[in-house]
Amino acid sequence: MSYFSKSGLVLFVALVSIACTSGSSGQDNTANPDPNANIPQLTDAELLNKAQQDAIKYFWDYAHPVSKLARERYHVDDPSNDANIVTTGGSGFGLMSIIVGVERGFVSRTEAVSRLTTALTFLENADRFHGAWPHWMNGTNGEVIPFGTVDNGGDLVETAFLCQGLISLREYFKNGSVEEQAIAQKADDLWKGVEWDWYTKGENALYWHWSPNYQWQLNFKLEGYNECLITYVMGAASPTHPVPNASYHQAWARNGAIVTGGSAYGFPKIFNHNGTSIVGPMFWAHYSYLGLDPRGLSDQYAQYWDLNVNHTKIIYQHCQVNPFQYVGYSNKCWGLTASYTRNSDGSTGYAAHQPTADRGVISPTAALSSMPYTPDESMRFLRFIYNEKRNTHVGIAGPYDAFSLHYNWVTKRYLAIDQGTIAPMIENYRSGLLWNLFMQAPEVKTGLQNLGFSSTQHGF
Repeated sequence: MSYFSKSGLVLFVALVSIACTSGSSGQDNTANPDPNANIPQLTDAELLNKAQQDAIKYFWDYAHPVSKLARERYHVDDPSNDANIVTTGGSGFGLMSIIVGVERGFVSRTEAVSRLTTALTFLENADRFHGAWPHWMNGTNGEVIPFGTVDNGGDLVETAFLCQGLISLREYFKNGSVEEQAIAQKADDLWKGVEWDWYTKGENALYWHWSPNYQWQLNFKLEGYNECLITYVMGAASPTHPVPNASYHQAWARNGAIVTGGSAYGFPKIFNHNGTSIVGPMFWAHYSYLGLDPRGLSDQYAQYWDLNVNHTKIIYQHCQVNPFQYVGYSNKCWGLTASYTRNSDGSTGYAAHQPTADRGVISPTAALSSMPYTPDESMRFLRFIYNEKRNTHVGIAGPYDAFSLHYNWVTKRYLAIDQGTIAPMIENYRSGLLWNLFMQAPEVKTGLQNLGFSSTQHGF
């Protein structure tokens, strides 16, 4: 189970049924009326360190033991559930999380180099489809695990998330020891092996999937706006298999139709989603921007810092206005994105939470990964989750994936794509580390310029 949109089509029915029948319901049935009483309070600096260190544990302590890549999910009460499913995009986020861990001294640099060598070697030998990895792989042997019946081949968007991490890894280690330089070279070779141009079908567009059995049957053209921007950036940046610049303008930007009017809570929406003026889940402002720096980034369609700040503030204001009157929403308890959810029968499923689909479920990654955009609001949530709810809402690898105060519900589960944005985005708020690494890559700069982007932050 992973991100929602798939161009607005939900592919999670079978996966949700699996999630709903495995593990615990996630309900908090403790008899203690106040299990969070007397929690030692942490300073803001301690909280930022703690949130990053905890999220990194998902990719360090709970990585797949053979591949060292990120498991798709982890159920605290059922750790053997789907234990061999590793995720391509979540592993890309994991690479970036480990960079943060090394930089902050949370993990051993020497051990990180060893683990990363194993992970990249695994990726070298895993199933690839015209250079793209599948959404899911078996962590023991690298064979594709179908995400759906006809989704058993290359997944270009997941591959783009991984390549964002590979480029950041290359830039971080390229001037290091002999072993570190070898990692950098592996990362470089891996990302340059992706045949982005194959996934155009010969058109001025990118398509999400290709399968050796079902070819282009899924037929998902990447059209904005959603989480897929990084895919066009990677395609334009590729020195080996570049895509036409026109694909970005004609398909992604829909010849300018991506731009929308209107606002929500006084904040311009700026973009629409395939012609529908909705405010999407918060991961749209996270997945493409772990490395892609929105500060001072613009093209003919948008100022990308404004885009993401407005998106975050709309979600925040929605939770303050609380039109559905959910118990617990407040200026310190907010954040809607795709995550586990509470179904109407009390079981655990998966949903994309957003203003038009608000189910009373808060996803901690939404506010925490928005730290660069709304530092005050995100810090209030960070204090709330660790200083007020730590005993019930924070577990072995940071805040659990989702909770609802309205329904007195918390799921003791994690998803790689949700935990994986927390440490990198908090680090971008603190130091700009991942943004600076990714944006200094010469191919990235060239690709962005070819698409018509400029960056005052990075001098082009």
